[in-house]
Amino acid sequence: MEERILVVDDEKDICDILQFNLENEGYKVDLANSGEEALSILTDKHDLIILDVMMGGISGFKMAEKLRKEEKSVPIIFLTAKNTENDMLTGFSLGGDDYMSKPFSVKELIARVKSVLKRARLNRKEPQALWQYEGLTVDILNNRVTIDDVEVSLTKKEFEILSLLSQTSPNVYTRSEILSQVWGDNEFVLDRTVDVHITRLRKKLGEYSSIIVNRSGFGYYLNSEPKTTE
Repeated sequence: MEERILVVDDEKDICDILQFNLENEGYKVDLANSGEEALSILTDKHDLIILDVMMGGISGFKMAEKLRKEEKSVPIIFLTAKNTENDMLTGFSLGGDDYMSKPFSVKELIARVKSVLKRARLNRKEPQALWQYEGLTVDILNNRVTIDDVEVSLTKKEFEILSLLSQTSPNVYTRSEILSQVWGDNEFVLDRTVDVHITRLRKKLGEYSSIIVNRSGFGYYLNSEPKTTE
């Protein structure tokens, strides 16, 4: 099913540019030139909102606040001419999923759109209780990893990384996505942190260390499909 994106911006040129490029990526795109118009056409079929902050009438922040009060969880990427830390923090505190300053790179925005939609799909997906490959078992329900029925001692972060990769095997997870999912948006950590934890995790997996693959320039994935899932 094609994912549907609502672009909300009072600058027609920006709307047209985003519609052209997003449709070339295979998305369905609806346009609104104000917050009021966006609220009138927004439906449960929209998978993402690209939302300008500074518009006449209701602002992007006010629109997002209204949606979250109504418990609508549709992901939001804010666009703004402002580039201050306070504005960014405001956007995230209102339930925004990402934040880009104008002028922006269309390619970078599309990359962020894909990342946000990917996280949203995973959040909607019913998690597996168990992931197995040969003698390796990741018991997600009980936070336990075993090799040939012998428990492997992992730290909380190591287990969360392995659990995350097993849930999406064999899809690739970027370092930024792993940081967001495991450490959260409120913790300041570097991409290198992921590499360090992956190195330690591989050592603990022993003969199964090669199951975690680094796809250069992209991220990490598990190189085998699970034999058994429940």
